[in-house]
Amino acid sequence: MVNDTIAAIATAPGEGGVAILRVSGELSEAIMRSAFRPARGYKKGKIESHRMYYGHLVDADGGKLDEVMAVLMRGPKSYTLEDVLEISCHGGRAAIRRALRRVLELGARGAEPGEFTRRAFENGRIDLTQAEAVMSLISAGSDAAYRAGMRQLEGGVSAFVKECRTLLLAVMARIEAANDFPEEIDEPAEAREAASEARKIAERLRGRADAKAAKIVREGVSVVLAGKPNVGKSSLMNALLGSERAIVTEIAGTTRDVLTESMTLNGIRYTLSDTAGRRETGDLVEAIGVKRAEDAAKSADVVLMVLDAERGPDEEDERLLRERDERYIVVWNKSDVGEAKPESLGEAIEVSAKTGEGMDALIRAIEAKGGSAGEDGGLLTEERHIALALRAADSLTMAADALDMGQPLDMASADLWDAIRYLGEITGEDATETLITEIFANFCVGK
Repeated sequence: MVNDTIAAIATAPGEGGVAILRVSGELSEAIMRSAFRPARGYKKGKIESHRMYYGHLVDADGGKLDEVMAVLMRGPKSYTLEDVLEISCHGGRAAIRRALRRVLELGARGAEPGEFTRRAFENGRIDLTQAEAVMSLISAGSDAAYRAGMRQLEGGVSAFVKECRTLLLAVMARIEAANDFPEEIDEPAEAREAASEARKIAERLRGRADAKAAKIVREGVSVVLAGKPNVGKSSLMNALLGSERAIVTEIAGTTRDVLTESMTLNGIRYTLSDTAGRRETGDLVEAIGVKRAEDAAKSADVVLMVLDAERGPDEEDERLLRERDERYIVVWNKSDVGEAKPESLGEAIEVSAKTGEGMDALIRAIEAKGGSAGEDGGLLTEERHIALALRAADSLTMAADALDMGQPLDMASADLWDAIRYLGEITGEDATETLITEIFANFCVGK
């Protein structure tokens, strides 16, 4: 346990109905007795743990600073496992700052970013993946990201990683036994068994370390609407969003820059970008917009290549179609007034942004391209976890290759131990002080 007492404002900056001041450490109860005056006093002079008291925050002379609620949560039944005090005061900036100043006068010091969660980690209440989940939940921008954060906070990632690590330690124990008692253990048979087990674990790690799926969970799916001018990209974007966000006119080149909006499908965030029509132009501003449209399409997860059914495809459309890859969905727009879709376009989706015809099919196609990432409870979504899991998998593969080639058991041990260490870094069992400090430095103050 850390001996000093820390304090910080736990709510976001700005004005609100309520602001919360959080205190953790051995001075928490003394600070509550000095800074808080309950309206009805304490029964027999004792502050009951986890009971919310109504009263006033007072200065050193007993003068009222604010009307507040206060609760003392005695350790170990608290977030940090230490005594924790929380004071709920009015949400104005002046009120919460005065409360913080009063608490600091009584011996607490200002908390560093993430220091409350770091204490929970260092005191053994949570592991490093669960600590990181706290910030994932705070920054979650979609239901999928929130669900992934909750699974991580509840120990889903830890359980998977620890299971793999336990299996590896069992493999190492058998290898060391074979090294110590060669006359009693069949070394070739043990090598085959260890190689097989190492490959199985490596496969499991790679299966859960899907960087693309994790990015979709964290950041969502980027969808770019591309095509020539006046094919209905802006109208199609408005139809997908269900609101008039993009400007729609009959004038070609109306869209000059990338317009971005978001929508949510089955808990996953989709960021739609309406781009300038792709064509040769002498207009400098429009040319910049066309270049940005090309760049947006190159980096998108899904590209909607919009064609005009009213005018039919031309050479420019054919040129753009030749650029498509597996990310592209061809959209035959204005189907209500245009000609039938040419067979050469294959699985192009016929839609009318004006009438809504075909929009459900288009949305299903977008979802299919984006995928349903993150529904598997064991998916690793943090970049740090994915990188370490893949390193562990590579080390396991190298160890298995060495064993299959008949190398001595102890030659493979180094790679196996590397894999065990990488997994320990994920949960914090083998994390360095530098790494831990770096992780918590990214937290907000008060959490």
